[in-house]
Amino acid sequence: MATPRATARTPGRRLQAEAKRTAILDAAEALFVSDGYELTSVDAISARAGVSKRTVYDHFGDKQTLFRSVLERTNDAVVTTARTAIDEELVDGRDIRDALLGFARRVTTEMFPASDYVTFRRLSSQAPVAPRLPEAVRDQPERLMEERFAKYAADGQLQLTDARRAMQHFVALTMRLALDVIDEDLDGTVGRAQILDILADGVDVFLRAYRGPRY
Repeated sequence: MATPRATARTPGRRLQAEAKRTAILDAAEALFVSDGYELTSVDAISARAGVSKRTVYDHFGDKQTLFRSVLERTNDAVVTTARTAIDEELVDGRDIRDALLGFARRVTTEMFPASDYVTFRRLSSQAPVAPRLPEAVRDQPERLMEERFAKYAADGQLQLTDARRAMQHFVALTMRLALDVIDEDLDGTVGRAQILDILADGVDVFLRAYRGPRY
């Protein structure tokens, strides 16, 4: 297997090399999404990026490493979006129902339709033919939510013993269910109001389970 070649570079050469690397990633992402991992060749990627095949190998070593790098880049964008939504919606002092519903709405109506998330799903769906990211990397948004749910429990706002399981229940009742409905809506008959109703119902079911009968 080829390995990326490291050489000493002046600042100008480093900028040029970085520009080529970005061009390769952009070209690879477009082709992996449109043609799939198996049908995409390094020749096609180099031609689309406007660089030599040797340059692709110098930067990434092989097609597997390049695909994983594309996947890591889109995953990083998704994680950043999820972290921002958590930090801005699941805030201290906010009514927990409003916070959870605001977070679910934001992820479903803003993150799910975003190009980074759509690309990430399309790339991830090519496994097991294509390489996958390590589980710890793939689960970063879930772990961020798990940490916030654990804090809600510590503050007495949720009654739970397993923050991860509670997070999984929340996702299943809200965003996962909404995403399934969206994916199955081939004729576009499901409107925004119906999706928001699904999220509101899911948040209420979750809180009845994790705040006790008084909710």
